[in-house]
Amino acid sequence: MKITFLGGAETVTGSKILVEANHKKILIDCGLFQGLKELRQINWEKLPLEANEIDLILLTHAHLDHSGYIPLLVKNGYKGKIYCTSATKDLSEIILLDSGKIQEEDAERSNRHEYTKHKPAAPLYTSKDAAIAMQHFETFDMDMWYTFEEQIQFKFVNSGHILGSATVLLKIDGKTFVFSGDLGRKEPILLPPPTFIKEADYLVIESTYGNRLHEKVSIKDELLKYIDKTKVKGGVLIIPTFSVERAQEIIYLLSVLKRENRLPSIPVYLDSPMGVNATETYIKFSNYHKLTIEDIKSMLSTVHLVSDIELSKAVVNDNNPKIVLAGSGMITGGRVLHYLNKYIGDEKSSILIVGYQAEGTRGRALLAGDTEIKFFGEYHQIKAEVFKINAFSGHADQSELIDWLQHFEKPPQLTFINHGEPHQSQALKTKIRTILGWNCTVAKMNKVYTLQ
Repeated sequence: MKITFLGGAETVTGSKILVEANHKKILIDCGLFQGLKELRQINWEKLPLEANEIDLILLTHAHLDHSGYIPLLVKNGYKGKIYCTSATKDLSEIILLDSGKIQEEDAERSNRHEYTKHKPAAPLYTSKDAAIAMQHFETFDMDMWYTFEEQIQFKFVNSGHILGSATVLLKIDGKTFVFSGDLGRKEPILLPPPTFIKEADYLVIESTYGNRLHEKVSIKDELLKYIDKTKVKGGVLIIPTFSVERAQEIIYLLSVLKRENRLPSIPVYLDSPMGVNATETYIKFSNYHKLTIEDIKSMLSTVHLVSDIELSKAVVNDNNPKIVLAGSGMITGGRVLHYLNKYIGDEKSSILIVGYQAEGTRGRALLAGDTEIKFFGEYHQIKAEVFKINAFSGHADQSELIDWLQHFEKPPQLTFINHGEPHQSQALKTKIRTILGWNCTVAKMNKVYTLQ
């Protein structure tokens, strides 16, 4: 048996784990690299194996850093199936079609304004490529073992990260492999908490927050604090928002504030076609979350859902105070750039960061205190106030990761630590060895690990 990390090792993006056993090649996740230019360039490089050599993809969840390479893999000849939960399939379709569309638009804009070294600039893949890739998806229920091939079984269990997200269990010749995927908080806002697992021969665990603890504050009160601060200034509050999970969490909290008569009477917009579609997916898959029908009705009455491009332009150009949730969450693209183009130089306005910002993203630059960021081919002075709510993460922190691990009845033979920047992964490795005494290692990109 062999395991190779083709992404998501020493970084939080590009998750791809190749498992080779019984003459089969199984890929756990198939994500895009994001953030730093040198990481994004890896998306254009050939994989160390041909796409048609891969027999199966098991997808933990729909986020782009776990699913976003799938259309390109299919475009390059992948013929197999993509197994996931039903909610993951629906969200993947939303995310991948949007990803293809954004890449087409970015390429077109680069060519039109000539701020590209490539003549002409081309998308990595298109929305049509994404639609073709969706034909390979097949869905399975949580908490049930299924057979892929003789001596190879798999199971999805809830990971508590986003709607439909799963930890993947894989049994091969009697050995159990566990791939955590992205693990959610101990008490997620909208979802049931991650399922505990009792045993694994080999474990791969994420380490996005392997070196820190989340703030123990009232997220709802923190959110209200920054809304009030911006309202007093008479400005616009821009919240770069991940369209899946984070957008729904914020809308839910705003709806609670409204029911408590604490939310100021200013309009709230979710300006994201993908976010609007994802919100509708929550309504469809009520068995995957904790929201009641009353909660959902309250959410829909609190926010204006914006998909139409002309309405979006009108909201951007309306200078009245408002709260805007718009993608992308790391400000790597999407409609949030149009709001920043209008308001980033406005001292009355504010930008509220509510999620993880990968190295090399504009969101990370804002948090680092940069005085300007570049988009649409130009540098923009940052005069709007920048705030951050650290407690908003959808990832387990160090103590929550350790708590999840402590529910294993015996140590795995080997635990791989992945999906973290180097200092995060190393910190978690030290903690696991100190508290649990487990044999563990930080996964290295493209290194082939031969397992007994």
